[in-house]
Amino acid sequence: MERILIVEDNKALAKVISKRIKESLDFEVDIAYCLKEAKLFLKRYTYFLALLDLKLPDDSDGEVVDYVLSKDTKVIVLSGNIDKEFRMKMLEKDIIDYINKSGVHDLHYVVQSIQRLQKNQLHKVLVVDDSILFRKQMFKMLENLLFTVFTAKHGEEALEIIAEHPDISLVITDYHMPKMDGFKLTQEIRQIYKKEDLSIIALSSNSDSEINAMFLKHGANDYITKPFSKEEFSCRINNIVEALENLNIVTNNANRDFLTGLYNRRYFFTNMNEYIENNEEQQNYAIAMVDIDFFKKINDTHGHDNGDKVIVALANILTSNTNQHDIVSRFGGEEFCIILKDIDKNKAEDILNRLRETVENTMVYTDKNEKISFTISTGAVMNSEKSLNDSIVDADAMLYQAKETGRNKVIFT
Repeated sequence: MERILIVEDNKALAKVISKRIKESLDFEVDIAYCLKEAKLFLKRYTYFLALLDLKLPDDSDGEVVDYVLSKDTKVIVLSGNIDKEFRMKMLEKDIIDYINKSGVHDLHYVVQSIQRLQKNQLHKVLVVDDSILFRKQMFKMLENLLFTVFTAKHGEEALEIIAEHPDISLVITDYHMPKMDGFKLTQEIRQIYKKEDLSIIALSSNSDSEINAMFLKHGANDYITKPFSKEEFSCRINNIVEALENLNIVTNNANRDFLTGLYNRRYFFTNMNEYIENNEEQQNYAIAMVDIDFFKKINDTHGHDNGDKVIVALANILTSNTNQHDIVSRFGGEEFCIILKDIDKNKAEDILNRLRETVENTMVYTDKNEKISFTISTGAVMNSEKSLNDSIVDADAMLYQAKETGRNKVIFT
């Protein structure tokens, strides 16, 4: 478990902060009441983050900040000093933030900031600017926020990096650059990525108000006007990444089945229709309808909660035994649809029989530790000249035949 160090001479406040962190986050927390104790902790442990007060019994000049930073530990200053010049002096250091400890809201903000830093580790950010100095400055600020950071000096290089790292979450681009400017880069990115997949922030000077509007109209999520402060930059970046996460949650909820996490029927048809339209290489694919045998009996005997456990167990088997580019969807109840892409009939039939055998050998345990065994029946067809709907009807007919002729089998035509 990762650790957080609190350096605070007010013992009551330190314990309150520690309690808040432990209640909300998965961290071990150590408390040092002076600089000397902080140094001892830093010799013993590596920390995810340190929360530092600046007025300690053995340090009234903020030496603790420089010392902790020298140990390659991220720092948030939590201080009662509201002097503007002092605050700006502290923010010139490589600290993440300077937070005033004036009330409960500030403690809530501390916890939110730590949560944000944890999530930032999952995101990649690309900085595009022809100024080496500016790229380095932004790289340092973003790295301090725990993002994985890439840099490019113009749009063409940026597109190459995006192609190599398609999971980039955010692109921060200047406007004026050689070879390909930021506006053209934004247009190129939006041909590949929607706003819910990747965010773009434009950088511009005060005189570029018309350019800002053009950026927004052609796909940028936001813009930052130069020059900007570290605090403004951090807040805007964190807000845009959080908005992207929230959008992904909404989109994911719309496309996923709540119980199993599989794609739902709506997503299945949208995705498959796009796949069929763009299947320029004429790849063969198999369509399989899968149904749990005697599922009503499982519900009647063991209850609906345990019936849900069986559905989840089957969903896990289907996803773990198919390829990433295949589609596994829950159509409703105990019925599933599988698309096996770029495959011939023999291989598809082998996969479906292996799924059937895996299910047959799987045991689900109830809350009372009772064993539930179950089987599935499958009907499948290869893609043909028929429409997607008609192909699914054919697969469903094969499923019905499997049910009528004994269950726990695959019928493939």
